[in-house]
Amino acid sequence: MKPLNYAILKHFTIVDEACVDDVMAALKAQYGHFKAFNKPTIISAIMTAEANGLLEEVRFELASGNELKVYYRAHEEGAATINRYIRD
Repeated sequence: MKPLNYAILKHFTIVDEACVDDVMAALKAQYGHFKAFNKPTIISAIMTAEANGLLEEVRFELASGNELKVYYRAHEEGAATINRYIRD
């Protein structure tokens, strides 16, 4: 099993785009019992990947309850870098 942060990054290499809720839904079965499996920690991991140039914001959506959902994607170079350093 990969570390949670690795799994988060790898998820973006297999989807067109995702928000934190999408990532959590996809990884819940395998990582749901991890202490770090919570929204603030996963948001932090995604934002760190964006700051490091692996991911980019693609769109925003206002969800129910006035929650802002930010969608990210791994651009071609970012996905290549992720796949080069994190093997399946």
